[in-house]
Amino acid sequence: MSEKPPYFHPLPATSESLPALFTFPFSYNPHPLSVRAANEVKSYLAYQQDFVHNFGLTEQDAGLAIGKMFGVMVVKDPDGQLGYLAAVSGKLANSNQHAYFVPPIYDMLEAEGFFLKEEQRINEINREIDALEQLDSWKEAKEQLSAVQLQNEQLLQTARAKQKQLKSERKRIRATLDASQLETAEILADLVKQSYRDQHEYDLVKRACQQRLVEAQENEEHWQRAMRKLKEERKQRSSALQQKIFDQYQFLNAEGNTRNVFDIFRNEANGVPPAGAGECAAPKLFQYAYQHNFTPICMAEFWWGTSPSQEVRRHEQYYPSCRGKCEPILNFMMQGLRVEPNPLLQTPETPPGLDIVFEDAHIIVVNKPAELLSVPGIQIKDSVYSRILALRPNISGPVIIHRLDMSTSGIIVLAKHKDAHRIVQDQFIKHQVIKRYTALLDGCIPTEQGMITLPLRVDLDDRPRQMVCYTYGKHAQTKYQVVEVSAGRTRIHFFPLTGRTHQLRVHAAHSLGLHTPIVGDDLYGKKANRLHLHAGYIEFRHPDSNEQLVFEIADPF
Repeated sequence: MSEKPPYFHPLPATSESLPALFTFPFSYNPHPLSVRAANEVKSYLAYQQDFVHNFGLTEQDAGLAIGKMFGVMVVKDPDGQLGYLAAVSGKLANSNQHAYFVPPIYDMLEAEGFFLKEEQRINEINREIDALEQLDSWKEAKEQLSAVQLQNEQLLQTARAKQKQLKSERKRIRATLDASQLETAEILADLVKQSYRDQHEYDLVKRACQQRLVEAQENEEHWQRAMRKLKEERKQRSSALQQKIFDQYQFLNAEGNTRNVFDIFRNEANGVPPAGAGECAAPKLFQYAYQHNFTPICMAEFWWGTSPSQEVRRHEQYYPSCRGKCEPILNFMMQGLRVEPNPLLQTPETPPGLDIVFEDAHIIVVNKPAELLSVPGIQIKDSVYSRILALRPNISGPVIIHRLDMSTSGIIVLAKHKDAHRIVQDQFIKHQVIKRYTALLDGCIPTEQGMITLPLRVDLDDRPRQMVCYTYGKHAQTKYQVVEVSAGRTRIHFFPLTGRTHQLRVHAAHSLGLHTPIVGDDLYGKKANRLHLHAGYIEFRHPDSNEQLVFEIADPF
């Protein structure tokens, strides 16, 4: 039996059958083998003495707390022994090298590596730029240039005014001359000479001003040239360093092929790898497995520690791999593996047809089932929109006035013609529509009612997840009222005052919101048979009669 490489952790023998296909990393339920491996890693993290890192889990964890994503991959070694590899996303305790976790694909923190040395030079340039910007000599040169520009403008303005005054005086004299007098020709000739003399004097002032300006500009330009030289060196070094880093991130796949990170992202949205691409746990696990001829069996990733302030992460909970950084990389690295089909591309099973609760010549009110799209998606075409067109082929206009998330059930209002669409949609835009959602929260909350105000934006590295962002987020506000608490869960009414993507889900789950996710929320909580969120009440004006309409449908959970 060959000697086991480091970072391989044997798993005790088990009667648990191996999965036929490898885990689809972007949507999955952890296989029991992955759970066993993850539990061993969690036990290690709870009691280890190998490193010191503030996860924010105890009262002694003062200061900046940083939770981390960890990953496990169950593998078979070349001898057929079952075990697992463990990895952490990013660095841990300011290091990339740990006894328990596989190493990074490239260690930028290596003391003798090119990255730290080149980064040191770039930091020196930054300090030189900062010092140059603070030099008194440059400040004085800037002030002198500004003073000369102001003085020149005043001198030229005065010279122009004098020239204009003299010109007006000559014009007045010409108007008084008598063409029959002999002296007129001489006076006119003298006036022409005066005009040339005045223009010459103005030109002298202008040239003097230009000379002072050139001298001041040359003095200030000396420092500008020094600054441009430093910035150009920084730009060239940064670009070369980035390219050299790209060259170090050479990813393997199950077919034995290699591709660097730049080539992998070449055909993505902006063609440039995002910061941290390749530093997540999953690529590290695949890389180490392929390098040591391990056969990947299944994998899972979980969060350990306190949640980031912007995101929703819960201690010990399992999460899919991120899409922005990992999806292009893992799609390459999994080539040659037999992987579970992408459940996000499979059309969910929903009752056929549509549950129409109201219809007249202007609108249709539908009770949408969970897991049915409001409008066709890129991959899944089945939707409320496509079904209503099949049922009512003669309706016209945009039809869809508002939307519900795919996983949310409940009331959705459709228009049968353009005027109805415009009138009802205008009520949504002006916040004149009263909406109420019912949700079941996976826990208890300390308050019975209140208002949540947390601005939201999309997580650029992990669409469609949303995150709280006070800088770029859109205003999002939700009123809530607890209905009942039973068996450790809270039934609640949400009254959204804005309509942001995943607003209720994030406001429920985020630590600055209710800090209690909705049952079945596979993005911000835990999977269940469904997302327990239902749009059960809506009130708006009829687009034709102006009558106030009210529709209410009890939640199905």
